[in-house]
Amino acid sequence: MHIQTVLGPIQPEELGVCACHEHLYVDLSRIKKNEDTCLQDTELVMDDLKSFYAYGGRAVIEVTNDGMGRDARKLVEISKASNIHIVASTGCYKDPFIPEEKQHWNRDQFAEWMIREIRSGIADTGIRPGVIGEIGSSLNEFKPVETELFHGAVAAAKETGLPLSTHTTLGTCALEQIELFTAEGMPLDQVIIGHQDLNEQDEVVLEVLKAGVYVALDTIGKENYRSDNARLESLLKFIEHGYENRLLLSTDLTRKSHLRAFGGQGYDVVLRSFIPALRGRGITDEVINKLLVGNPQRAFSIRKAGDMSA
Repeated sequence: MHIQTVLGPIQPEELGVCACHEHLYVDLSRIKKNEDTCLQDTELVMDDLKSFYAYGGRAVIEVTNDGMGRDARKLVEISKASNIHIVASTGCYKDPFIPEEKQHWNRDQFAEWMIREIRSGIADTGIRPGVIGEIGSSLNEFKPVETELFHGAVAAAKETGLPLSTHTTLGTCALEQIELFTAEGMPLDQVIIGHQDLNEQDEVVLEVLKAGVYVALDTIGKENYRSDNARLESLLKFIEHGYENRLLLSTDLTRKSHLRAFGGQGYDVVLRSFIPALRGRGITDEVINKLLVGNPQRAFSIRKAGDMSA
């Protein structure tokens, strides 16, 4: 098994401390109509990443996909300049961010396109994605095109062995996503369910964890949604229930105002403030290493290395 970065494959143990769900070059302004949601100043991003690196960060799973302003060449540029491993994504986000030309695609079309990107590279770049993501459902429902997208993503994941990382709008539909994956015979330990720190129902998240997926608590620092203290209490409960091997952490920056230069939490917020708070509650370095290093190594390893050979 290996992990596919924008600079090529690496062994899982080379990944290091990893942010499981981030955006380094993203533009959501086409839909959101807000210039703050266009985060495409690579100099500002690389400057912010310096602190992430200083706190020990060595890898970023970059889940910007088609329709979100994805630019694989920019990720190569950022990776080389920052000395950070970056894993790029294939797939689409959710309605209405799915590009117009793909709005009426069926599952087979989505699958064929993703498989082609996985094997040949993103668009005309030759740069291979290492994850299918972030594949999204809407608030409390799957729109018809999202259902087709999810089925296509499952087919691509099963064919290529790539991990599949999801978006749940405000934490909703996680169990429904798992139901779809289960019905399609998707190995659940190949799945990362996103944004579960936005689901305030801990019992539901425990059901999600019980299914055998990885769970991303990946909006840490976005206290306009939920306080980090509440996120911390939920995480402690999940660890107490024995799920320390299935949890991943990140902050999910998508706006210029999220950068430290503009008063935001920055890419370093997990390492700078959340991890010390965990230690303050008695969580050991062994467990913290699992959350930041060991779990991402397994979650983002590709199952079928032969499918990714040149």
